Amino acid sequence: MTAAAMLPGGLVSGGGGRGGRLCLLRWLGLRLWSRRGTLVFALLWFGSWLFLNGLVLVHRSIMSDYCTDDKSKRILQRLCLEFGEGSVTGDMCEDLCVLGLVEYKRCLYYENGKKVIEARWRGNPIILKSKLENFSSYEPLGILDYQDTAEELSPLDVVFYATLEVRNSLGLADEDEDEDGGGGNSSLARLWGKKLKNQEKSYSRAELASLWALLQQEEYTFLRVLQDLSTHVAKVSGSCGHFYAVEYLSAGHAWDQNIFSLEDAVVSGLQGRDRAGARGRWTAREMVHRIALSFLDMVLHFDNDFTHKLHLCDIKPENFAIRKDLTVVAIDVDMAFFEPKMRDILDQNCSSDDDCNFFDCSSRCDLSRRRCIPRRRNSNLQVICEKIFRPWFSPTLLGAKAGLPLQVELQRAVQECSETVVGEKEEDAAGRGGGGRDVHQRLLNILTRLVHEGGASVEGGGAWEENVHVHTALNF
Repeated sequence: MTAAAMLPGGLVSGGGGRGGRLCLLRWLGLRLWSRRGTLVFALLWFGSWLFLNGLVLVHRSIMSDYCTDDKSKRILQRLCLEFGEGSVTGDMCEDLCVLGLVEYKRCLYYENGKKVIEARWRGNPIILKSKLENFSSYEPLGILDYQDTAEELSPLDVVFYATLEVRNSLGLADEDEDEDGGGGNSSLARLWGKKLKNQEKSYSRAELASLWALLQQEEYTFLRVLQDLSTHVAKVSGSCGHFYAVEYLSAGHAWDQNIFSLEDAVVSGLQGRDRAGARGRWTAREMVHRIALSFLDMVLHFDNDFTHKLHLCDIKPENFAIRKDLTVVAIDVDMAFFEPKMRDILDQNCSSDDDCNFFDCSSRCDLSRRRCIPRRRNSNLQVICEKIFRPWFSPTLLGAKAGLPLQVELQRAVQECSETVVGEKEEDAAGRGGGGRDVHQRLLNILTRLVHEGGASVEGGGAWEENVHVHTALNF
């Protein structure tokens, strides 16, 4: 009995030991799972927190550049407040802030800080632009920190400082500014002297600060310098503080087969010498041919009429517009460079030709030096033929007229133009405007004959010019 009693007791005692161990293991497992669960939960919570904060930051960054009428109006109200305080000025400030002659229309777009607004100034449509939203975001003119007033600065001093800033913005060397090259354009000093020196009194601090903010905007500087030298750039019609106004034009569209909305342009052909006489409408095809001729004129002008060749590195319909007389106008020139700056951009390390492409401007890679040749290989004309002329004059759009002799000849010339690449021996000639002259002349001849066949004279004005508010006062 004792042994028998002990056996069950021993068995019970032994079973209790295993049960205790099992309970201990369960307890330890729960503790371990609890810690692991807590860790997993903490990681999930932290990840969710990061994700949500990331969404908020992305949303804020997107919304900060989101174009709204309310924000645009607040920006202009702030500008007028600064005008009232005497911090900024300009020849359209009084019309904008006091007389109410600038009528806000709508916000067009914000992009990387750049603000673009549509308005009407004294009844004329304009576009208001600024590279940065706030006047305080621009670097101040350092000379003003060392003088109680700006009255000690003569107009010639202003010309000097403005010329330095313009030259730096356009990437022109010291000797380039003083050259009077074969193109016949004035030096920058003479150009700015003409615009800034025409007042006897000295400039105020607000005038100098406003001018300096404008000169820090490459597009403004480019348009302001070239508008007196070329009809193919948008006209600057006025300014207030860091905002400047340019003419409103009908811009191109990639989705429009004619690129430009021709029905929106008031285009007529003059009949006879009497401007008040009857006017004959041009057909859409005739207008396309005239616009193409204007593109050719722009290319010839940009290649030869300045001291340095002007390169367009972002050629697309949206960056061009047409006036009522069908003149092609470059309206977005953020990617336009004179030859010296173009060479600086292209002069970089490379392992293949693909490394030497800067948007629409390309060069070749010198594998022996592993450096890009600092000269553009293609041309403005080639890119225009490829991106604009080829879609325009494709057989698909021409339809039944595609088989006509002149149209076939035009298609072949456009194809040859789009495939023309400057060879090694031609690079020096191309840099002086020599490359592609033959194909340019062919296109000019064919388009001229097509215009004549369309029953319109190439030299006819065709449209009356829209009155543009004269840019006076500061002549910014």
